[in-house]
Amino acid sequence: MTAGDEQPRPPVGRAQSTVSFAATTINHRGDQGNRGNRSDNEDDDDNHSSTCSNDDVLPDEEEMPLVEASRTRVFSVSADRPITRIPTRVDMKTLTHKAKRPAVDIEFHDLTYAVNTTAGQRTILKGINGFFRSGHLTAIMGPSGAGKSSLMNILAGYVRSDIKGQILTNGHPRNMQLFKKLSSYIMQEDLLQPRLTVIESLSYAARLKIGRELSKEDKDKAVNEVLELLGVSVCRNTYVEKLSGGQRKRLSVALELVNNPPVIFLDEPTTGLDIVAIKQCVTLLVDLAKQGRTVVCTIHQPSSPLFHMFDHVYMLARGSCIYNGSPKQLVPFLAQVGHVCKPTHNPADFVFEVLDNDTIVDLTREIQNGKVILCDDLDEMENGMATSKLCRTDTLITLPPVFDDVPEVDQNEAEYPSSFGTQFSILLARKTKQFCRNTTGLWISFFHHTFSALLLGSIYYGIGSDGNRPFENFKFCISVIVFFVYTHVMGPVLTFPSEVKLLRREYFNHWYSLKSYFFASTITSLPSMVLFGSLFLLIVYFMSAQPIEWIRFSEFMAIGLFTGYTSEGLGVLIGSSVKNSTGAVMTPALLAPMLALAVYGMGYGLAIEPIMESLMATSFLRYALVGVCTSLFGNGRADMECLKEDLYCHYKNPELLLRDLGMSGRSIVNQFVGLALFGMCFRLAAYYIIKLRMMNKPLRKIPLYFKKFLRG
Repeated sequence: MTAGDEQPRPPVGRAQSTVSFAATTINHRGDQGNRGNRSDNEDDDDNHSSTCSNDDVLPDEEEMPLVEASRTRVFSVSADRPITRIPTRVDMKTLTHKAKRPAVDIEFHDLTYAVNTTAGQRTILKGINGFFRSGHLTAIMGPSGAGKSSLMNILAGYVRSDIKGQILTNGHPRNMQLFKKLSSYIMQEDLLQPRLTVIESLSYAARLKIGRELSKEDKDKAVNEVLELLGVSVCRNTYVEKLSGGQRKRLSVALELVNNPPVIFLDEPTTGLDIVAIKQCVTLLVDLAKQGRTVVCTIHQPSSPLFHMFDHVYMLARGSCIYNGSPKQLVPFLAQVGHVCKPTHNPADFVFEVLDNDTIVDLTREIQNGKVILCDDLDEMENGMATSKLCRTDTLITLPPVFDDVPEVDQNEAEYPSSFGTQFSILLARKTKQFCRNTTGLWISFFHHTFSALLLGSIYYGIGSDGNRPFENFKFCISVIVFFVYTHVMGPVLTFPSEVKLLRREYFNHWYSLKSYFFASTITSLPSMVLFGSLFLLIVYFMSAQPIEWIRFSEFMAIGLFTGYTSEGLGVLIGSSVKNSTGAVMTPALLAPMLALAVYGMGYGLAIEPIMESLMATSFLRYALVGVCTSLFGNGRADMECLKEDLYCHYKNPELLLRDLGMSGRSIVNQFVGLALFGMCFRLAAYYIIKLRMMNKPLRKIPLYFKKFLRG
């Protein structure tokens, strides 16, 4: 095709790139077809270069100075057909047992992102453009506040609101459901499931992420190959808590690599590592990219040798693109705009040292806000292209395309790799193993319940049958309720915020659905709650000399355990909403008025006002307290003994005590129903809040709205 020929147009409904890039061609050999269009006279050009004609660029490009033509090559992104295989170099170790995936190129045009602040709307990204190739390791760089993390979050799909512009995969509009199946996002913090070995962590990840694509034997082989590839096979039986920083980073990558994602995003992967571990980490990413994957990471001021290990560098400053291309072309590009970097100076440091308002404007204009890509010699790049496949042809499978404009996509393809039942069983097995291995926590819980039961039993020893001590009996009921409430509400408040971080990584990377996780998490806590709660109730019941009636004892046990379960739901709700430090302050502040409403009317139950009755119904502790008191003193209990030789024992009849407490005639079934409704509401609200947080909904903006309200 000559330069004057009409460019091929994509089918109706597909978004075609209208931007011409100065870059190498993205031709893929073999069965992949031609992804770029070049003019015939390009092959005769000794310098392997050409410049954009006026017909090939946007109207506003005519007014912008282009970079030096001798260092660039023009191509126009084509939307003819998607890449369908991941290539690799001959000398790379292949992963023959891994699930097969298509390669994915990512491009974006006029990408703008703005957020609301107390001072008004702030634009983070300002109409930037870019193209990230499969088979390349791309580094997003920039000073603090440049928009690196924002761009990463947008490309990964972690942020999906307040965005303008176009994001394409293989030349087509991105389908987010399918893209999530083909990408993984490794966050800055190494979030690993505790109390599991390396091999166990990878095995659970493979079972969840691969699903039915591979057999159990192939999943095990894939796990072993990932262990070998990432160099963590020597610590396969080591618990994750005992891994070094570099090993934890490698394991984080390995967990997302088991299902062979063609796109990997990493947020500051070298943070917290020493220089040796940093070199190993980047080398690993280079190797992963050479196998045909699109690897994109943010990094903060790498050393010069490290900087030149990247295939592609994308630099941001104040939301604009100031450089887009090969690391080798950065120094000539800076010299072209009047900033000469000395040979002894690190280009990655120099470019940010010379930044000021004018320099940012000049660099952005020269690079056309990312529309121009500077790259190395074309022959060298093409000779390094992949000549073999990551996947063996005899085990290839067909995956849906990664673009939107297909006639119809099977709904099952957009779901999770495993069914709900499979996810639930795997998560339940993993959580059970983690729970059983937490021996320190189990022993602490055992001693806590035993010591508290003995202490409470000794305080109220033998009062259960004494009619002269009615209010001591009532305080005994309050003590039992308070124990279960604070024991089971504070645990989730303090631990669930960190669990949400782990959940966010696994859920966002499409490991499992939130429903399966929530059900598994809810059931996992039941055995210990029943075991240790029953131990506590058994000790205090008999030490306080309550009546030996098995029905009454069963009701007392059931109410106590149900109170603990409902309180845990409240703890999960608080823990999923705020940080643990905030929750530690908020929880007592919420429980104090609930407890005050629960005990209101003590001594004058017949005179409780109707409005107070309504308020008391809003406290789940009231239902718990009425249930415990009814189980001990109601349901036709016989007269209590008057152990003191008094002439008159008013509360010898336990029904009188219930009457003066405002609990006369209450059904214990209604108390169970009330607790069940509160428990259900707490957990449904917690599920909804977690769902919003997993979708990155702006819960954090609530204080912002409050600030705006106060400011008038």
